[in-house]
Amino acid sequence: MAHLLIRGGLVHDAVNETPYIADILCEDGKIAAVGASLSAPEGCEIVCAEGRNVYPGFVEAHGHIGLDGYGIGYEGQDYNEYGDPVTPHLRAIDGIKPGDYAFAEAAAAGVTSVCTGPGSSNVLGGTFAAIKTCGRRVEDMVIKSEIAMKCAFGENPKRCYRDKANSSRMTTASRLREMLFKAREYDRKIKAAGEDESKLPPFDMKLNALLPVIRGEMPLKAHAHQADDMFTAIRIAREFGVRLTLEHCTEGHTVADLLAKENLPMAVGPTLGHATKFELRKKSWTTPAALDKAGCRVSIITDCPVIPLKYLPICAGLAVKAGMDPFHALQAITINPARHAGIENRVGSIEPGKDADIVITDGSCFEISSKVCHVFIDGAAQPTDVHFSES
Repeated sequence: MAHLLIRGGLVHDAVNETPYIADILCEDGKIAAVGASLSAPEGCEIVCAEGRNVYPGFVEAHGHIGLDGYGIGYEGQDYNEYGDPVTPHLRAIDGIKPGDYAFAEAAAAGVTSVCTGPGSSNVLGGTFAAIKTCGRRVEDMVIKSEIAMKCAFGENPKRCYRDKANSSRMTTASRLREMLFKAREYDRKIKAAGEDESKLPPFDMKLNALLPVIRGEMPLKAHAHQADDMFTAIRIAREFGVRLTLEHCTEGHTVADLLAKENLPMAVGPTLGHATKFELRKKSWTTPAALDKAGCRVSIITDCPVIPLKYLPICAGLAVKAGMDPFHALQAITINPARHAGIENRVGSIEPGKDADIVITDGSCFEISSKVCHVFIDGAAQPTDVHFSES
């Protein structure tokens, strides 16, 4: 049994608002105990964290890492299928490149779990996966292979499929509705057939992929920047009785009071950088704070590769600078995105029973001058000084 003891660090566990000095004992990749003066089992690796900060591994709720590889450009991207605006049957795990340098870079910065999947060109893009940021094959990285069904509203589907009869927001909404109607009817026929296989409807891969959404087993993951797009997503989800998460929420601060009433998980970002299109004009670092103060469940995202994933904690720090409560900002890159993805039983906080994903820094994780001293994923030490190599 492999043991790791992290001794005497200031623990920010993402559960208790006040940090505390404690030891963390890990066994076989899991956190076994958190407390004062824990005994070190025989053969245990001991890491001194005195005078340093200890955090849960950071979690990204929404991005495209591994599907849009580092330094490969448009021809190497695998996160959008441009031949068809409706592709719910596609799965992120079939396109992820474990050897992508962006994973090593993210892990070195303490980002240990990510939710990655199709981009926002398609009305329905396919399923996202939750994975760790280390591993040589995707099966070794997976936390949960299918966590959400990506759908998109706003400029992207209009622009990318203008020549395929999708040039308005009304069309995007109608295409999504059509697929949900068909999937609901497909599900009804399957249930009506019971044990009689002769009565089953003809197999339809797209509709089959939507069954977990219709049955409430998987949420729609709705790309929406503008306020009107967010409310269209909410309206359609309510119409079909399906679960929903909101992604980006760029204009969220303008309707925070209304969004708070919906009690939906919201991933906010990417905020760092230029407003590259019309619907991003109102993006602001005040958005996470405004939504949080209104009572919304907020995660902060980089939308990697829009912002390099290594800057996820810095993005949380910029939200703090703009008025977000520091503890809530920490939760926005740890336990909140874990809940957003439905993997909070594994990651997102320092608690016994969870994966031993732990980050040790010599200062606040929000500060750009802070150094990452140690990163552990499933209790295994990760390099914290990485450089690109083609080997």
